[in-house]
Amino acid sequence: MTTNEIRTAYLKFFEKRGHVIIPRANIVPKEDATTLFTGSGMQPMIPYLLGETHPDGTRIVDSQVCFRAEDIDEVGDNRHTTAFEMLGNWSLGDYFKKEQVPWMWEFLTEVVKLDPKKLYITCFIGAPEYDIPKDTEAVKLWKPLFEAKGIDAKVVEIGSEQDGYDKGMDGGRIFYYDAKKNWWSRNGAPKTTPVGDPCGPDSEMFYDFGTPHDPAYGKHCHPNCDCGRFMEIGNNVFMAYKKVAEGKFEPLAKPNIDHGSGLERIAAAAINDPDVFKISLLWPIIEKLQDLSGRLYEENLVAMRVIADHLRGAVFLAVDGVVPSNTDQGYVMRRFIRRAIRQALALDLREDFLSLVVPVITELYRDDFPEIAAHEESIIHTLVKEEHQFRTTLKAGVREFEKIVEDKLTGAKIFLLFDTYGFPSELSLEEAKDKGIAVDPDWKKDFDHLLKEQKERSRTATVGQFKGGLADHSEMSTKYHTATHLGYKALRMVLGDHVIQRGSNITPERLRFDFSHPDKMTPEQIAEVERIVNENIDKDWPMGFREIPTTQAFKEGALGAFGDKYGDTVKVYTAGDPDGEWFSKEICGGPHVTHTGALGEGGKRYKIKKEESSSAGIRRIKAVLE
Repeated sequence: MTTNEIRTAYLKFFEKRGHVIIPRANIVPKEDATTLFTGSGMQPMIPYLLGETHPDGTRIVDSQVCFRAEDIDEVGDNRHTTAFEMLGNWSLGDYFKKEQVPWMWEFLTEVVKLDPKKLYITCFIGAPEYDIPKDTEAVKLWKPLFEAKGIDAKVVEIGSEQDGYDKGMDGGRIFYYDAKKNWWSRNGAPKTTPVGDPCGPDSEMFYDFGTPHDPAYGKHCHPNCDCGRFMEIGNNVFMAYKKVAEGKFEPLAKPNIDHGSGLERIAAAAINDPDVFKISLLWPIIEKLQDLSGRLYEENLVAMRVIADHLRGAVFLAVDGVVPSNTDQGYVMRRFIRRAIRQALALDLREDFLSLVVPVITELYRDDFPEIAAHEESIIHTLVKEEHQFRTTLKAGVREFEKIVEDKLTGAKIFLLFDTYGFPSELSLEEAKDKGIAVDPDWKKDFDHLLKEQKERSRTATVGQFKGGLADHSEMSTKYHTATHLGYKALRMVLGDHVIQRGSNITPERLRFDFSHPDKMTPEQIAEVERIVNENIDKDWPMGFREIPTTQAFKEGALGAFGDKYGDTVKVYTAGDPDGEWFSKEICGGPHVTHTGALGEGGKRYKIKKEESSSAGIRRIKAVLE
């Protein structure tokens, strides 16, 4: 089966078993500044696992695109990717272990047709100190499934990961591990599980590629060994408990199932190849790189894997509204594109190679994620624009390198090239190596010291800035603050949902508003934003607020400022009736006028005086009421 066929088969498999297929969530958590990216399939489901009612019922299935920027340095081996899909199915107080275990066995062995002799299972060994028993129930469900295939399902108690390296597998098929490996909560083991949270044991599924064990990882191999022989392809979380106090857990009245399987990993198992870059969603990218470079994948593994992974991740970031910048998600995106370009230089892939590779990626996802096809032109434009900008930086940096660096490369010179010309430290080191220039062994220490000093200067420069973006709480500042709410909503209506607030600055004379958007606004777009804002000033909406749970606020469509941190409850200001007709809802602390008509008193109209770039991928408008 191809990777796309596996995805479709999984969704249909669970749909036939009463599950509703839901679309993927945005790779940037919607209006959630507590985390930069959706890093797991269950992340968008947390409110429902914590007890909220899902609008689509108690049986849910999806394929969630995830992004883990923290894995960036791992990319280059045969199994790590920063962007990946998690196939997920959930029971929200409905079915439990006796349904989930046989279903996953059927899907893996009968639908995907994995060899059951290559499957291994791990279960929870128990935590007697918390009165949580060994998960014998899961073992009793797995055991007959293997035996029906003529496989001896010997159960082995391993304990910790280190115990696995010391003891080995002892001919086992099903293994008991401790809470570090087979317990799920939002914050790890039972001891660190937050009070009030649901949690429980899990049962993981591993595929054995049969490659020789590498003793560098430990004396003996076992399913949780990192040598590459085994690959985890799925995890059933049996959310059966609730932590009610420190050291105390109680059974949930209605336990949940939270299952996640790595699509790319199942696809690798389906072709019995531990190299995930050989699967049908990644190999065409590798083939294109081979064609363009005239080089073989086997001789350029790291470079081609990094390019394929990083560009695929950048495509999903672009389709979900991220643009390269020097902050937050935009910074990660810029880093990924530039790392890919640096690897491309090693393959002698020159100008505009992205314009040839990115369409290969968008084509791979065209049918299953229609939003990619719909935004293909803008995706390519965003990535190619960054490529051109970075190549210009590289050329300028090389010229300056030759002027600044003579006989020795120091931390101070590396910092000067980085700070003044945007030349990455890695490239300074590469240039020095290519030119035979000596490098100060203490360069990193000096570089980090200068970088720290620069950050301290930046922090000092911000002291005294307007708290909350307001210069004061005067009548006009209050009016302009309210006008930012109307303008924010109007910008999203005109430009699209990728528009996220990136900052504001308000004085009694004007408002300034920064937002994510890749291109300069057209005169027609500016005029339409003005028209919408003035229309809603004229409607004279009441402005009121409610203090409600944060999850409820986002569920109701409330907007928030990118980067803001929110507690369990927030204050939401609504222009209109929060339970009826309304124009805007926004998480905000105030102050605001009592009704939008106050902004138009004396015949004043909302007028955008200036639209400009604030930074890469961030636009800025300045507006007045006149």
